[in-house]
Amino acid sequence: MTSKPTQTPDPDEHPITYQGIVYPWHCDHMGHMNVMWYTGKFDEATWHFFASVGITAEYLRDNDRGMAAADLHIRYKAELLAGDLIIVRSHWLEVKDKSIRFCHRMYNSNSGVLAATCELVGVHTNAKTRRAHEFDKSIIVKVEAALTGE
Repeated sequence: MTSKPTQTPDPDEHPITYQGIVYPWHCDHMGHMNVMWYTGKFDEATWHFFASVGITAEYLRDNDRGMAAADLHIRYKAELLAGDLIIVRSHWLEVKDKSIRFCHRMYNSNSGVLAATCELVGVHTNAKTRRAHEFDKSIIVKVEAALTGE
């Protein structure tokens, strides 16, 4: 099963899944936010985004399920400096029986400039066997609805 959107919404319409600030300790010796912090902030956005379709900590614990990142691509577009406010907006790209593909877009809230993008593939797993496992139908339905704008 694969779902694709019929049209791509304006990025400003995608939900905000993370808000934060770049602290001085996030910056490297060149003065901009270090790559490890981009990954961390995108990860936090991921868990908020997952919760919007029912993939919550409770769901994972109660059903012996997990999520594993199978593929991740970050593209750095503009520097972020200490004191910059940031937001991440997220949207689904595809859902399959055992995996989902989605994208985060990180913006400098002060300037509106796109700072980075992150495209990921997450695999739904059985937490005991550590093998890929089909999503509950309710989760697939929610992601498909978001893909089609319903």
